[in-house]
Amino acid sequence: MAEDPQRNFRSAYYEKVGFRGVEEKKSLEILLKDNPLDVEKLCTFSQRFPLPSMHPAPHSESHALVAGYRREQYADVLEALQVMRFLHAATPQVEVYLRVFQLEAQELPRSSELSPPEEQDEDFLAIAKAMEEIVDDPVDCYWLIKCFVNQFNSKFGDSIPHLPKSLEHYLSLEDGRLLAHLRSCGALRRLPYGLWFRRCFAGCFPESSLQRVWDKVISGSCKILVFVAVEVLLSYKIMLMGMSKPDAIVHFLSSMPQENTDAIVTKAIDLWHKLRASLPGLMSSCWTTGPCCSTRRCCAGHRLRGKSAGYATRRTSTPSSRGRASVTGAAGQATRARPTPA
Repeated sequence: MAEDPQRNFRSAYYEKVGFRGVEEKKSLEILLKDNPLDVEKLCTFSQRFPLPSMHPAPHSESHALVAGYRREQYADVLEALQVMRFLHAATPQVEVYLRVFQLEAQELPRSSELSPPEEQDEDFLAIAKAMEEIVDDPVDCYWLIKCFVNQFNSKFGDSIPHLPKSLEHYLSLEDGRLLAHLRSCGALRRLPYGLWFRRCFAGCFPESSLQRVWDKVISGSCKILVFVAVEVLLSYKIMLMGMSKPDAIVHFLSSMPQENTDAIVTKAIDLWHKLRASLPGLMSSCWTTGPCCSTRRCCAGHRLRGKSAGYATRRTSTPSSRGRASVTGAAGQATRARPTPA
């Protein structure tokens, strides 16, 4: 086995027998010791490996000072909103976050007699409500919401409209019969894409599963949302195939059971890594930040069906594969579908 300078043999062995991330804590500690931090390496690490729930953050000597500035800014904006009568004692906390965000972004409505929230505001409120379940401190919670929403909109805003087409492509590779059923009954175009792709599954998954998905989004990949959606459909295939009314399908997917979400996220990440490993030449251009998504090339599978990509897809015949496609190179040799070492 060729030696990888960034990863010892034990990591590969642990991963092969099912114990992932055993040696990755040391790698993360090394990355966090860099001064200044290499953000690109940290993003790559978090895309490939799960992050620990708690880990000492770097530059701890400045945390108290920065936290103090943030608390002062939050308090000043909060007081301004109260003076303008946009907030009162009974205002829900998630709505407080929304008004603070709107004022800082200079998007606050002109009148304190607020109209019902717009669709974009509902997306913010859903993310804020989910973040509340993860973070206890309201000031920290607001700053995390703000940074998450701003990064998501600025980095992936142009790609989000094309993700449903990407979902259709990958579902056709995994289970064409299910895709045909959703299309024939008229449910495909009505799937809860807003819940999945604009709210990043906030309100759909419990916080334990949601954090794993959001780690990948924050590190620079909106494509993980597509694979999570694909696994949701595959996991409930039997129920969906038994439904013929699109309203019933949409209602079920919008309020799906939450006891199986960890397994869904695990399978989605595995599928995501499998395709990343099979198509290393495309990773830097479209699998993470997705600059080509706006051209529809990435979201249509980056022309995987065409000869120009140098790949062809074939169906596996094993019963346990659920009809998933494996990727074969132009020379006819199958590429191993396993994560690329860090």
